[in-house]
Amino acid sequence: MSSELKSHWNNAYKKDDSQLGWFEDYPKQTMKLVAQTKLPKDAKILNVGAGTTTLIEALLDAGYTNLIANDLSENALEKLQFRIKKSHNYDLNGVVDDLTNPEILNQLESIDLWIDRAVLHFFLTENEQDTYFNLITKLVSKNGFVLIAVFETNGAKKCCGLDLQRYNVTMLETKLGPDFELISTFNYSFINPFGGERPYIYTLFKRQICN
Repeated sequence: MSSELKSHWNNAYKKDDSQLGWFEDYPKQTMKLVAQTKLPKDAKILNVGAGTTTLIEALLDAGYTNLIANDLSENALEKLQFRIKKSHNYDLNGVVDDLTNPEILNQLESIDLWIDRAVLHFFLTENEQDTYFNLITKLVSKNGFVLIAVFETNGAKKCCGLDLQRYNVTMLETKLGPDFELISTFNYSFINPFGGERPYIYTLFKRQICN
């Protein structure tokens, strides 16, 4: 399945960014929650399922200096790294790895901010979801933050031709467990490049205890 998905996403990222259904010119909602963390500018920030996101530019423009981008698609990360090097002369640390079967990500340490905008909802089985949330528990540091934005329960049932598991706040709280306190949440309807409305739920959690 991982090989099939890798091929699926590599093909998807052959398109221009503006032709991707999840493309944002500027990730305003995500940056709003990042600002609430009040983390120092050298905090270690991991963006999972990054694709070719404009979030990396936004974080660099805000002064953050310790960024890691993850995706299953090497095509996406290569495009992202090239663009960031050209625009900001920044050597972005890109990690090609599967969040549902991590081999490299699980070797990282002390992540201060985990950011996921629209990857969690692609994991349909309980095993995939448990692996994802166990990785958060393993990596996120004491007093670290988890920012998750996913399709809410009345959102689209598919994205990029794939079925989705949609979420509400209670579901995310349950999956993360008592070590993570909900700091902020809001609903947001994203209008994609083709005019489609995509209801999201944005959440920010803070870890309360040591790993």
